[in-house]
Amino acid sequence: MYKLIALDMDGTLLDSQKALTSRVCAAIAKAKAQGVKVVLASGRPFEGMLPTLKALGLDGEEDYVLTYNASLILKVACKTVVSRAILKGQDAIELHQLANELGVNILAYSMTRGLITPKKNKYTDFEATLNDIEFSEFDFNLLDVDEDILKVMMIDESELLSNAIPLLPTELQEKYSMARSTPHFYEFMNKDSNKGKGMAALTAHLGLTAEQIICVGDAANDLEMIQFAGLGVAMENATDAVKYHADYITASNDQEGVAHVFEKYILK
Repeated sequence: MYKLIALDMDGTLLDSQKALTSRVCAAIAKAKAQGVKVVLASGRPFEGMLPTLKALGLDGEEDYVLTYNASLILKVACKTVVSRAILKGQDAIELHQLANELGVNILAYSMTRGLITPKKNKYTDFEATLNDIEFSEFDFNLLDVDEDILKVMMIDESELLSNAIPLLPTELQEKYSMARSTPHFYEFMNKDSNKGKGMAALTAHLGLTAEQIICVGDAANDLEMIQFAGLGVAMENATDAVKYHADYITASNDQEGVAHVFEKYILK
């Protein structure tokens, strides 16, 4: 019997309008009533996830959330840190220099400064609006090398990123966990930070096994948790790589694929 289901948000739980449907909400409520733990796992910051957590009633004392692609795992109500794997200011400085060389924009999430970018652009605006947070322009060269950084993102037009990514030094693969979470975002995180390792940490904390877990997602940053889970589920709108590694492919996010997973595997 599955005891926990982890859901990505954008492209998975939420439809193309970034909305929850009544069928999805009802399925989650029924699963909770049966004692199944529901966890959201997203690249978003905690603040950008909180409205959805509240709407689903996943903001209680025993609810958990994976934020920043599992750079932080928190108990929702009290924000107690269960696990953390983050970067430092030196990483943001070096990645900023690299972004300049490649001709793409960049932003970062600082533990103390929040969302920062060296230069405002439409994708910084998009990230801030999506998560209902403020951002500030800040020269990354002025960051303290030991400042706590949750993640760094190269952000730009899809074509520009597609051209830049193959030019990234190969040694970055050894240094960072990297994933293209949307056509416009390429994320850099602590090497020990991905949703798969996050789910491993959370299941250990809860005394569960991978076989008791379902993970559902659509993008490259969901791949590790889909591979980790006893049942890894890809959305119909998922990337080919995610579909290839999934145990099951559900309907798209616009066809309430998440609700279908609950109905097929948990509420039967």
